[in-house]
Amino acid sequence: MSADLGTLEPRALWSYFLDLSRIPRSSKNEAAAAAWVAGEATRLGCEVERDAIGNVLVRKRASPGREGRPALALQGHLDMVCEKNEGTPHDFEKDPIQVWRDGEVLRARGTTLGADNGVGVAAALAVLASRDLAHPAIEALFTVDEETGLTGANNLKAGWLRAPRLLNLDSEEEGELTIGCAGGVDTVASRALAVAPAPEGRTALRLRVMGLKGGHSGVDIAAGRGNAVRLLGQVLEALVARHGLEVAALKGGNKRNAIPREASAVVRVEPAREAALRADVAALAQDWKAALGAFDPGLTIVLEPGAATQVIAAADARAVIGLLVAGPHGVEAMSPDIPGLVQTSTNLAIVDADATTGRAEVCFLTRSAIDASKRALAARIAAIAALAGFEARHSGGYPGWKPEPGSGMVKLVNGVHQALFGKPMLVKAIHAGLECGLIGEKYPGMEMASIGPSMWDAHTPDERVSIASVAAFWRLLTAILEQA
Repeated sequence: MSADLGTLEPRALWSYFLDLSRIPRSSKNEAAAAAWVAGEATRLGCEVERDAIGNVLVRKRASPGREGRPALALQGHLDMVCEKNEGTPHDFEKDPIQVWRDGEVLRARGTTLGADNGVGVAAALAVLASRDLAHPAIEALFTVDEETGLTGANNLKAGWLRAPRLLNLDSEEEGELTIGCAGGVDTVASRALAVAPAPEGRTALRLRVMGLKGGHSGVDIAAGRGNAVRLLGQVLEALVARHGLEVAALKGGNKRNAIPREASAVVRVEPAREAALRADVAALAQDWKAALGAFDPGLTIVLEPGAATQVIAAADARAVIGLLVAGPHGVEAMSPDIPGLVQTSTNLAIVDADATTGRAEVCFLTRSAIDASKRALAARIAAIAALAGFEARHSGGYPGWKPEPGSGMVKLVNGVHQALFGKPMLVKAIHAGLECGLIGEKYPGMEMASIGPSMWDAHTPDERVSIASVAAFWRLLTAILEQA
């Protein structure tokens, strides 16, 4: 980590963030991070509880004179999306995140940074550590596995929290007050593949789609960015029959909630056709680069040496490619009530089809603020998958969070921001998922709001967070506690 990171303000928040960055905490691998949080809270003299799923709940007594005020819960998630650039020698199961300062932002070297939601976790810990901050009784809830299944929030025990109010610390834009979010559901389509030994006499090549921005599958879904998995399918659709290609494998994407940045296929071609294939790949690369334009200017499609001992039967390869081409991706509908808000979308997130395993799997994440729309789009994905010989299963469904713009929490946070910065916050709902929907389901009537600092390109190795914005976020958070 850069030497100058120790001088960042607010000092306690950044110190906790950097300590957390040293602990591997991929989704479903948060045990070490949870133990560290619990240990730190215990050291600070707080009451600590852990549930069977791995969530950590910390209680801190109210400041003197504030005992009569309603308790306030601060909430964030311990896990992070673990994405890295191809060729980055980083093991998310054991290596610390390499945080560095790039001017006025923090980044990580070749990987996601984990500011989502490490900054929120660090802020809650800094509140617990503060000795001079006036506040009501605090409950700090640290949940697990938010990014891949909302498992911690989904398994939260009713009655565990005592606070009637909750401030989620997982938003990603300074000056915005989030009061609602979309629900979601995963669809995984799978099928067996007929395979055969690779005949002799052909050249194996790896077709790579790379250089895309990727991004958060909720926040960035309307940004016009390319999807490497979809592009791989479209390129193969154009090339396989034309050049008589055999397909050995298709792989791309690795997180359901990240727009795929890279994808590849191993193909085999007659040596006499290789030059023509390369020319067509170059032409298609130019076509798609022009189509994406300024939305995603880094697209590259190349052929590299490959290896294959088995190939997928031609009909099955066509079925997989067909699903990548026909399956939905992107914005399905915009909100009729809130200008610019995506109402329903799908992320074509992952493909893994391989002759060596004889299996194919394609994963989608569907989001919507309207439950009926979410179910209908997931059913359409399953129907399209069935036409390609896949069996689809749905899982991980979670509810949206209904906006309550007149709630006491919304008025409190907005009023504090007005007094502190001289302007109201932008009150909004988002297309991404927050744990507030599930928490609200467990605790009907709980007043909730969500804030956070400015960060960009979460869920990608280009993730970065504004240093100045974190300072403003901390000022807002502490002022809210003083007025709560």
